[in-house]
Amino acid sequence: MIAEMQCVVLDCPDPTALATFYQSLTGGEVNRPDRRWTTDARWATLHTAAGSVLAFQRAEDFRPPQWPDPDRPQQLHLDFAVADLDRAHEEVLALGATLLDESRAADGWRVYADPAGHPFCLVCD
Repeated sequence: MIAEMQCVVLDCPDPTALATFYQSLTGGEVNRPDRRWTTDARWATLHTAAGSVLAFQRAEDFRPPQWPDPDRPQQLHLDFAVADLDRAHEEVLALGATLLDESRAADGWRVYADPAGHPFCLVCD
């Protein structure tokens, strides 16, 4: 095992409002203190009653998906917690991932694309 899924992240125009919407559906707590994330106007979290975590990331020029229009596809990415970011980096590249952004590696995370092009993050746990 290389990583443990940490959360599912959805792009949106208003992170707290969308977190509150999903809280109404699933129960849980919006922006519960958690060492893994800092919540602010750009980022909100929902620790659901079932134990999973949804995160919501502000996208300034958000264009909502239009099902099933491929020109406006679904917009989300997965975050995976890793114990050793550099080791996991090498392992996911060997599996066929592509590094998209390492500008925040010093902060403990990098962005990749899976072999089909879907973005995901490795986050140092």
